[in-house]
Amino acid sequence: PDGIRHKADVVAASVARHAHAVQPLEVLATFGGFEIAMMAGAMLKAAEQRKVLLIDGFIVTSALLVAARLQPNILDYCVFSHCSGEHGHTLLLEELGARPLLDLGLRLGEGTGSALAVPLLHAAANFLNEMATFASAQVSERSA
Repeated sequence: PDGIRHKADVVAASVARHAHAVQPLEVLATFGGFEIAMMAGAMLKAAEQRKVLLIDGFIVTSALLVAARLQPNILDYCVFSHCSGEHGHTLLLEELGARPLLDLGLRLGEGTGSALAVPLLHAAANFLNEMATFASAQVSERSA
């Protein structure tokens, strides 16, 4: 409890000291680390190249929030793998209007939510690319 109280005090003091930071890059410079900045930049570049972004967990979603504030269209390239057990992750997903594929309450880290979501993405791609149409399967149309 003392450690958590201390962390809360440090965050509150930082927020008070840096209340002027409202632009995405200001917020990133104030509260983010190099890894979050690097992820946000990589996400922006991947979306620029029309790549699908598989978003996993609290830290990755916080990097995406910065990227989305800089370039809102990035969300068109995102698939949200899961909602973690972290309360802050739920808030980030709500802020982004995201609907994750899975909600298993994971707190394992290391991209485990994305690892579980990949087979769902493969199945969806296979349905789109390989599933027969009524015409190709020679299914007759229903008559009234």
